[in-house]
Amino acid sequence: MAKSSEDSFWTLMHAERAALAEDLSGLSLEQWHHETLCGQWDVEQVVAHLTAAASLNQWQWLRSMLGARFRPDVHNQRRLQDHLGNTSAETLERFRAVINSSIAPSSHTPAYLGEIVVHAQDIRHPLGLSRTPSVEALTPVAEFYAHRNFAVASRTQAAGLQLRADDGIFTAGEGPLVSGPTLALVMTMAGRVPYLQHLQGPGVPILRSRLENTVLEPPR
Repeated sequence: MAKSSEDSFWTLMHAERAALAEDLSGLSLEQWHHETLCGQWDVEQVVAHLTAAASLNQWQWLRSMLGARFRPDVHNQRRLQDHLGNTSAETLERFRAVINSSIAPSSHTPAYLGEIVVHAQDIRHPLGLSRTPSVEALTPVAEFYAHRNFAVASRTQAAGLQLRADDGIFTAGEGPLVSGPTLALVMTMAGRVPYLQHLQGPGVPILRSRLENTVLEPPR
């Protein structure tokens, strides 16, 4: 990946973290413990996970995975606990401290941009928060997800379908058409069923069947 391209991904990531931190600053205690679209994790746990993700370089991640015997759920839970504060305000301050972090466990920068994009919506959607990530941030995530299974089985979800954004340049694949906002395409490739309602085309029933028969696992 060219240096300028990698730098642009980090700039987008920092902006998306800052936008989420702004949304979180207005939450009530009840909202901090509200369910999310991310399995069994509540809002505060997802935020702690994002802080952990922005705090681990390659060797720290590898040591953690070795300690967890390469069980992602164990690794995730341990690192999440490391970054939970004694209060939701402390958890938010820990997240704010990593807004401009450019640390990641690997060079798959679009995947880590996808992590903040997807988890921010995991929080916002159930709380009715309307902020949408920029199309500039969403497009490289959509392109990565359509061609690679990494932290989520996104390529598997999209296989045999033609995906086309109606608000940007993203398009991928061949087969029955699924079209709609780039955000909805990203979120459904990440396995989030509620975003199917924003999509249309003959491929939507196929995508719905795949998502509804997939157990959403905690992220890696």
